[in-house]
Amino acid sequence: MVLAAGSMLAAGVQAREKVELSAEDGKTAQMVASMVSSRHINHPPIDDALSEKLFQRYLEVWDPQKLYFLQSDIDQFAAEKDKLDDGILKGDVGFAAVVFERFRERMTARAEKIPAVVDAEHDFTVDEEIPRDADELPWAASEAELDERWRKRIKFDLLMLKLEDKKDDDPRKRLKTRYRTNQVYIDQTEPHEVLELYLSSMTHCLDPHSSYMSPQTLDDFETTMKLKLEGIGARLKYEDGYTTVEEVIQGGAAAADGRLTKGDRVIGVSADAVSDYVDVVEMKLNKVVDMIRGKKGTKVRLKIRKEAGGIEEIELTRTEVKITEDEVKGKVIEASDWTPGRKARIGVLRIPSFYRDFQGANRGGDFKSTSKDVKLVLDDFKREGVEMLIVDLRWNGGGALQEAIEVSGLFIPDGAVVQVKEPGDSVQTLADEDADVYWRRPMVVVCNRFSASASEIFAGAIKDYRRGIVVGDRTTHGKGSVQNVVPVASRLSLFAQDRGALKLTISKFYRVNGDSTQNRGVTSDITLPSLLNHREVGEESLDNALEFDRIARAEYRQSSNVNDAVVTQLRSQSESRVAEDADFAHISKLIARFEQRKNDKVISLNESKLRAEEEELKQEKKEEEEAMKQAAGSADKDIFPND
Repeated sequence: MVLAAGSMLAAGVQAREKVELSAEDGKTAQMVASMVSSRHINHPPIDDALSEKLFQRYLEVWDPQKLYFLQSDIDQFAAEKDKLDDGILKGDVGFAAVVFERFRERMTARAEKIPAVVDAEHDFTVDEEIPRDADELPWAASEAELDERWRKRIKFDLLMLKLEDKKDDDPRKRLKTRYRTNQVYIDQTEPHEVLELYLSSMTHCLDPHSSYMSPQTLDDFETTMKLKLEGIGARLKYEDGYTTVEEVIQGGAAAADGRLTKGDRVIGVSADAVSDYVDVVEMKLNKVVDMIRGKKGTKVRLKIRKEAGGIEEIELTRTEVKITEDEVKGKVIEASDWTPGRKARIGVLRIPSFYRDFQGANRGGDFKSTSKDVKLVLDDFKREGVEMLIVDLRWNGGGALQEAIEVSGLFIPDGAVVQVKEPGDSVQTLADEDADVYWRRPMVVVCNRFSASASEIFAGAIKDYRRGIVVGDRTTHGKGSVQNVVPVASRLSLFAQDRGALKLTISKFYRVNGDSTQNRGVTSDITLPSLLNHREVGEESLDNALEFDRIARAEYRQSSNVNDAVVTQLRSQSESRVAEDADFAHISKLIARFEQRKNDKVISLNESKLRAEEEELKQEKKEEEEAMKQAAGSADKDIFPND
């Protein structure tokens, strides 16, 4: 987690307090329900059918492995199964807190039993198993049945730690620490977190991408879209009860100061550099982050337990920090370095996300955006004589729709980029209005199964306009829905309470050829062997995903850069190279082994069997990574070695 904007807590880790949701929380729920019914693409009623789905989903949020709740708990909760809708509409969200408190009660009771089970002698030669998927399990009927599940669970966890073969490591001590950390985190759960999980459980019953964001989560979301924040410039993690420095970010206050280093532990924070230190040992990470965050120019004081030993106090002035790992990058490669005898300069343009500083755009003037950064890279490519472009959209989960349109417009003449079907079936065509084509030379778009949403708009436009070809996994992710982030309460009033925001699916987008990208994605012109083609990682594998459909095509003019004959020829040449390539052949073997193992329903708790399976999996992963590097050109020629 990177540090940004902030507040101050009045005390350190506090005694556990019962979580209760207020009347204001109930009012927030009422407002969210009203917005869902009126603005969601399907205009769903808040009724008994939704209530029953919410009931099931919310229980799974807290206990997905079915290790805490008993069947008697579920039976007791079930009295509200078809009444949750009525409660939300009346502003009653007490069920959310009741379930959470019962879960915490069960976890606390279980915590007293865990150390003895961890310390017990376990026979790792016995042939016994645990299920891979808890969905197949019923809720435990008794404490004795839960005890047996926990015995096997702890045995499995100990086995996995043993298999790491770490020198001077005590798996039992590590496991106790892990479960204690879980308990500490749950005991610091706040009402806004419970409300967020409850309301998001409701929206997830409608589609996978609608969710409620508390004010705290909304702040993090806006920081992500801006690619900048105000803080000390350190990436933190929670480790063994301590907030620990994972990375000091160049360009930030901590890097300029030079005293804070990786591995240092934050044990105290004075948010204004004047007040007494707050003890933050075992404090939840997001709370510590909130204390350290603050506006540019303000000061914060930290008490640090140094990795090298000793205690040090550091005062820092917060600055603006740019999150550079998620911004557009470009690199020029020589084709001859990858394919002997081939002479050409190739520009590789990596777009990790379609970011846009919405607040900066609304104010006018200069602001951070993907399209602006892409133009800067393309300018560099032109100066360096790049002849061919590769746009890398792998792992790009999407972002701002406007940025997808503007980036697409850099490669096509003015015209339709994407069609959006609103509730009521009206269709709006969103177009690039700039007739100038910023990049006219040949291009390839590389995608994988995690290229989603705005990435699919861009890839679909390039393919439909025949401006370039799409290469990679069989298809992209398949997220063809549009979400809008809307404040739950109006921000126009100075006195309005901040109730967070609703990220709501309001429409679906379609390619200019009329196809939705929903579920089916954008298929590649040239498909390369990949394990991702065989894993359940696409939209179609998500609960409550919307269906694929098609509308009329938009008016657009195709380019002459690509035609069916060219695609057919390139595909044939690629298939021939893949068939003869040893690295791709190895990937195909990994795929075959994966398919054989995919249907295994249980995990062995026999050490020799599990060790053999884990060693095989570890070797497969290593071989897969090596094979993918080799198949991409060379294992020692990573295009972006620092990413």
